[in-house]
Formats: sequence, C-alpha cells, structure tokens
Amino acid sequence: MRRIKKKFFQFWFWLFGWKIIGEVPIEKKFLIIVAPHTSNIDFFVGLAARSIVGLRSDFLGKKSLFTAPIIGAFMKSVGGHPVDRSKNTNIVDQVVELYKQHDEFVLTLAPEGTRSYVPKWKTGFYHIAHKAQVPIAVVGFDYARKVVDFNGLFHTTGHMEKDIEKLLEYYRTIKGKIPENATR
Repeated sequence: MRRIKKKFFQFWFWLFGWKIIGEVPIEKKFLIIVAPHTSNIDFFVGLAARSIVGLRSDFLGKKSLFTAPIIGAFMKSVGGHPVDRSKNTNIVDQVVELYKQHDEFVLTLAPEGTRSYVPKWKTGFYHIAHKAQVPIAVVGFDYARKVVDFNGLFHTTGHMEKDIEKLLEYYRTIKGKIPENATR
C-alpha cells in the first residue's frame, strides 16, 4: 500500500510540477516545522511529500477536524492527533512526554497554528523541541517555485526570540499559496 501511495503522489507531484529538494533528516526523533501555512492545500502537499520520501510523522490538528466520522477516521489514519484549543491542556508537556516514550518519533507542526494571517508565530513548537531536546527540521512549502524544501536541522539555544528570528529569515524567502496570510 505504501508503494502505491508513493507512486500516486509522485505522479501528482509530476503532474502539477512540484519537486522535493534538500535532505530528509535521518535522526530518529525530531520536530518538523512547515511554513508558511496559508491554505488547506498545504495539508495535501505535506501528505504527498511525506509519502514520497517515506517519512512517518504525526501532526496535531484542531479537534473539530476529528469529529466527523469519515474525516476524523482519515485524519487519525494519517497520523493526526486532535487538540482542543479551547482548553489549557499543556500540550507542550504532553508532546514532550511522547518524545520520551518513543525510540522514534517525528511530529510536524505549523508555527502559525492557522491558515489565516497572524502577526507572530505560536511558540509551542519551540518549547516542545527545546524541552524534548530534539532538533527542528526546517521545511518550506514554496508555491512560487513549486518546491517542498527540506532546509536542514535547527537546534534551539534557549534564546527563543533570537532562534525564532533566525528561522523566520529563511521562511521570509518562501512564498505560501496565499502570500498575504504568511507571518513576516
């Protein structure tokens, strides 16, 4: 089944002119951040890229995406974990615990936390990576070049503002599907 999915998504990428560049991390544990997240299409670009490179990664999504029976089952089957954003449930510590419990664990997050414009990124991804002591894989979905760019690993220093600014330097060069929704 994996091979069929891979071939399907390779065809899809070829058909629409997309390609994957850069190196997929070989570490057993890391956190992927993908930005800019400006469209629902980003989800499918990510699923396709993940299948093509053979990467198993989980992701967090708003709880409402998991409530409809068919869509919810699909979301869970592709690695989704529902998050109730209306409650303060200390997601950071829960995810850090997942990293501790598994020998291999990869999680993908969008720092914006939404497809709409936000003036600055949410910082949960940073706290997760720092507390779990895992590197951040920097991945951009560049619609201008039709490229999924694996841009290497970033190690947090504990200086969150400086680290996030350094990450944003790269992401400012990436054009999302709806550029005006991207955090700058």
